[in-house]
Amino acid sequence: MFQLVAVTLLWAFSFSLIGEYLAGSVDSYFSVFTRVLLASLLFLPFLKFSVLTGLQKLTLAAMGALQLGLMYIFFYHSFLYLSVPEVLLFTIITPLYIAILNDALFRRFTPFHIVCALIAMGGAAVIRFQGVSTDFWAGFIIVQAANICFALGQVGYRKFIASFCVPVAHYQIFGWFYLGALAIALPAFFLFGNISQLPGTATQWGVLVWLGVVASGLGYYLWNQGALKVSAGTLAIMNNALIPAGLLVNLLFWQKDVDFGRLALGGGIIAAALWLSHRHSKHSREQVIS
Repeated sequence: MFQLVAVTLLWAFSFSLIGEYLAGSVDSYFSVFTRVLLASLLFLPFLKFSVLTGLQKLTLAAMGALQLGLMYIFFYHSFLYLSVPEVLLFTIITPLYIAILNDALFRRFTPFHIVCALIAMGGAAVIRFQGVSTDFWAGFIIVQAANICFALGQVGYRKFIASFCVPVAHYQIFGWFYLGALAIALPAFFLFGNISQLPGTATQWGVLVWLGVVASGLGYYLWNQGALKVSAGTLAIMNNALIPAGLLVNLLFWQKDVDFGRLALGGGIIAAALWLSHRHSKHSREQVIS
């Protein structure tokens, strides 16, 4: 639990750093590639190549490709359409995706989760009721794509580790996770990156190094290790603890103008959707036990 709390505080600053120093000025594909490359280099010296089977290496790499590679690409693009508080708030739906994906994993179907997701979308509309545009909904959808990738990575990593006994420390195999993300980030930069938008200041380079080594390198390792030590319900709650922490950092340090009324109302609707989903899942479990 301590690991999840520590990473939550760490990532709370990442949202604002991206929004203030990188979004719109530094190519998003280059930002993703740099973060993933630095994280890979951090863990590569510890990697034990002969411990896992070929299939296990590919599976762990696939978790990294989803949770880090694809998620980052979607995540960075969302800042081109949304403000930092909006990006933060729209990540609150991630636990719904965790529930839906768990249902899919165990071959169940719970339509109520879909209803909750639609309610959450209504909350998003409230936040920008007077300014809902094609760009706004594009940003919202991009954030949801990032959320799904992040949820898939978390659920997949928990199932992956639970499927076999790891004969070494996890940091000695976690490099495959980052190499999987690099397999997405590197070709994405070469295919779609804009070399005219590379970092131009020491501050931008410093932010990228911090995000790559600390937020990505240490952050994702500690987060996934912490996820193994808590229940799925606690993990879902910790996914949402980032939202108030990130909003507080953004408002305190950068003092952005925010329509607190709409933000609170829309956020309340989204939170209500999450609460309804959690209550429904809890009630269903109690009925099974009884």
